[in-house]
Amino acid sequence: MLNYILRRFLHLLPILFVVSFVVFSMLLLLPGDPTVALLGENASEAQRAALRVKMGFDQPIYVQYFRWLTSFLSGDFGRSLRTQEPVREMLLGRIPVTLELTFLSMLLSVIVGIPLGIISALKRNKLTDSVISVIGMAGIALPHFWAGILLIMLFSVQLGWLPPSGYVPIWEDPIANLQLMVMPCLMIGASLSALILRQTRASMLQVMSEDYVRTARAKGASEFQVIVQHALRNALIPIVTIIGLQFGGLIGGVVITEMIFSLPGLGRMIVEGIFERDFAPLQAAILFVVVGTLVINLITDLTYAILDKRVKL
Repeated sequence: MLNYILRRFLHLLPILFVVSFVVFSMLLLLPGDPTVALLGENASEAQRAALRVKMGFDQPIYVQYFRWLTSFLSGDFGRSLRTQEPVREMLLGRIPVTLELTFLSMLLSVIVGIPLGIISALKRNKLTDSVISVIGMAGIALPHFWAGILLIMLFSVQLGWLPPSGYVPIWEDPIANLQLMVMPCLMIGASLSALILRQTRASMLQVMSEDYVRTARAKGASEFQVIVQHALRNALIPIVTIIGLQFGGLIGGVVITEMIFSLPGLGRMIVEGIFERDFAPLQAAILFVVVGTLVINLITDLTYAILDKRVKL
């Protein structure tokens, strides 16, 4: 397994190189002038030209890229053009927010989606199955931004149970942190749990008709053993695939959630970087999202081999 992990990491290096160059080039080709954000609209063209030379914006894209890549590999992620804050410190402050939101949302979706999917499969074509299927379809169809607004109106405005927005680090006040994370996690977890529910139901229905499940029942195994040890274990491969894909997408796909609930995470950092033409933090945030997605895919592949010994690495 160690050799497989090393090979996969070696395969990631050219992917990271190509993706980082494409992202870097596309950001520089965006319309607008970053010197305007730094000097203001009243600055003269001579002042802007001098700043372009000073920042290296007058050089070809490949020259700017290799200069940025050299600094990045040495641990220098640059500074924000807007605030002059080191990008390293910005990432250290933003990454925990996005990771916490991602992990809690995924945990909620797994805890809700897999049991409901199992129940729906066991109660196939019955009232329970119909009710769970309707809930699942509603979770998939419900727009994130609308669900977020409804949650704020219900739990913050009408009931006053939860604060509407903001963020408190968990190491400063765990209770306040969890209160602020409840609604964002519900907003994301609703659609994710619906996807996991439907995939779990489909996988369980396929597995429950296999010969080894009937053999386990014939040998006198309890229904719990049949479902958990025989059916669910073999049905987890496609479920893990869905979880891995959604987990990787969540790392960079929480933009709307972080904007609605004023969470200072990577998604909000990316949006601010685009609007303000702040290249250094924008490039670092996107590269972290790419690395996180690739690592999650690697972990998903390793999980296949753990769940099913027939899967060879």
